[in-house]
Amino acid sequence: MTRLLIVDDQVLIRAGLAALAAAAPGFDVVGQAATGEEAVELAASLRPDVILMDIRLPGMSGITALEHILRRAADPKPKIIMLTVFDLDEYVYAALRAGASGFLLKDTPPERLLAAIGLIADGEMLLAPTVTRRLVETFAPRSEATGTQAASLPELTERETEVLRLVGRGLTNEQIADQLVVTVATVKSHLNRVMSKLRLGSRAQAVVLAYESGLVTPGRTASHATDHVGSEGRR
Repeated sequence: MTRLLIVDDQVLIRAGLAALAAAAPGFDVVGQAATGEEAVELAASLRPDVILMDIRLPGMSGITALEHILRRAADPKPKIIMLTVFDLDEYVYAALRAGASGFLLKDTPPERLLAAIGLIADGEMLLAPTVTRRLVETFAPRSEATGTQAASLPELTERETEVLRLVGRGLTNEQIADQLVVTVATVKSHLNRVMSKLRLGSRAQAVVLAYESGLVTPGRTASHATDHVGSEGRR
């Protein structure tokens, strides 16, 4: 059962999302919040598995709330999906950079929204590659890698660096395994070490870092990456 916290300042949207999730099998809506401050407190006390949160909240923004939640949370940290009106939004990019597991448009059809929450809860990939790559390519060139990031990248092995590059290009674990001629389990092992060494909280953060560090050049993406919200198959 996936424990879900819903955060939106508009009561009708919040109540609608809660009703939708409560009526679906496999979800337990453990709380609702109208502000970022409430979200931080409820996340700490209720320890949800997934948080569905509006990116623009009055007072404390969704991004600031996300940062506080992840900083305070014990492992396993909640997975946070940001809700937004516009996909090409610098706020969305900042949220991914800060550790959001993904984002969904507010007009996402109900069945697709529930499927996306399920994927995130299972530790899989919530990524619409064409949208996410456009987002990262639009805003990543404006950012510079921090000193910490720049210093951390040399700690990766050659194979770990290649896995990070392919993740940044939008390939799934299966596609990476095929390209490197290794097993999916090996890819996951390399990626776990990358995430640990670079202190990354989500695959989306890895994509952002791949661009910001220069491992992936905007405009050069994987030609065979899928163009839908998909899942990472497990072997």
